[in-house]
Amino acid sequence: MGDPKQYRRKYETPLHPWNKTAIETEKVLVREYGLKNKHEIYIASSFLRRYKILAKKFTALTTAQAEKEKSQILDKLFRTGIIAQGAGLDQILGLELKDILERRLQSQICRKGLARTMKQARQFITHRHILVDGKEITSPSFLVSRDEESILTFKTVSPLATEDHPERTRETAEAPAVEEKPLKKTPAKKMAAAAGQKSESSVPATEIPVVAVEE
Repeated sequence: MGDPKQYRRKYETPLHPWNKTAIETEKVLVREYGLKNKHEIYIASSFLRRYKILAKKFTALTTAQAEKEKSQILDKLFRTGIIAQGAGLDQILGLELKDILERRLQSQICRKGLARTMKQARQFITHRHILVDGKEITSPSFLVSRDEESILTFKTVSPLATEDHPERTRETAEAPAVEEKPLKKTPAKKMAAAAGQKSESSVPATEIPVVAVEE
């Protein structure tokens, strides 16, 4: 039977997990891209770090084998849609984490308008509604290539294949108009009485001098 297959972790955790700046940044990315947890951020970060290390390595090498491997790396990242055509190793060093997250299947489904939100795109993928080049993909973190970007579709047997499905149409609910209540009119007598009380209370009482009468 042989030895059982040993699975290894596909990402590296940060050296300082309690860095406040990193925690706040990761929180924004999880909310913006509809990620399940921070492990998905670590996977994308490890992918980016691996290619940056290779870019630094081949920048200093000038052998024929190094040129061949450098060309293969640039070609792969171009086909994945991460870098532009004709880019060099400098552009790899300038990549950010968002450049990797934008190529995920979940992000592409939302950007193409097949889902209203990132969370809805994730639900469509995990519920087996999405086809990539005719193949069913159930992993939201699948990296979509340039060729596959234009052939993202729903299954023909899926109820979501119709554009008028309630989950695909955007509902624009209009805010109800607020009726203005008419101002209550205060009777003139009450206003006059209130004004009189106010004037009496504001004027201080004057003492009347006592005059002695001589007999």
